[in-house]
Amino acid sequence: MGNCALLLNLIVEMIKFTIATVTYNAGATIRRTLDSVAAQTYNAVEHLIIDGCSTDRTMAEIHHYVEHNTDVQHPHHIVLVREPDNGLYDAMNKALLQCKGDYIVFLNAGDKFHTDTQLAEIAAQIATYNSSRLPAVVYGETDLVDEAGQFLRHRRLEAPERLTSKSFLSGMLVCHQSFYVRTDIARANLYNLKYRYSADYDWCIRILKVAERRGIVIHNTHLILTDYLSEGLTTRNHQRSLKERLRLMAVHYGWLRALAMHAWFVVRAVVKK
Repeated sequence: MGNCALLLNLIVEMIKFTIATVTYNAGATIRRTLDSVAAQTYNAVEHLIIDGCSTDRTMAEIHHYVEHNTDVQHPHHIVLVREPDNGLYDAMNKALLQCKGDYIVFLNAGDKFHTDTQLAEIAAQIATYNSSRLPAVVYGETDLVDEAGQFLRHRRLEAPERLTSKSFLSGMLVCHQSFYVRTDIARANLYNLKYRYSADYDWCIRILKVAERRGIVIHNTHLILTDYLSEGLTTRNHQRSLKERLRLMAVHYGWLRALAMHAWFVVRAVVKK
């Protein structure tokens, strides 16, 4: 039993996570995210920070984080890229092209891990798979928090027991920040920059389709993985996002199903009120 436990620990430590944080003038909320990464008990972490030349105190917060990284119990490898970009998804593509971990997840300003042991728990679950056939996607649940980081509610859309590309016909059932993707698959499938608000929705569907074509497992952690800041780009541009998502649904599922689902979304919203 002792040798088995030792072997499992060695396999776990071989799994490296890239945490990608894309920032621009996020000084008010970035500290919560940086502190959350710093607090992770798992060692094999690359924190890739892509900053679009912020002009507020974002960089001061990042420099403070970098300076104190060696003082924490579990220091991580931090990579900082500071250069202009063409928007959120362009910056996220930069992260995909530079990440060195086995898995990548996007944890942007204001978002945080649900617990300090989050990555260790995920790694322990992944380690039960054959190292040559690691899951294409690892996913879980999400809680919503406010600007102060206080719990608001559990996310209304719950992650399905079995996630497939067809699951997203019902909306973004898995929050992007709780969607870990194997980096070899992620790098080969960049965000489509023609979508301004919902490129993450399109990306998740395409990633799942790749996994299905290749017969690679999708793993449900059954864990709350992320505390998500509810006021993101999509939330601030809700109407435009809905229109773009309708077009995306039509691309992936056909116009008939897309229109039927959006009619249901409207009815659901009215009933909820």
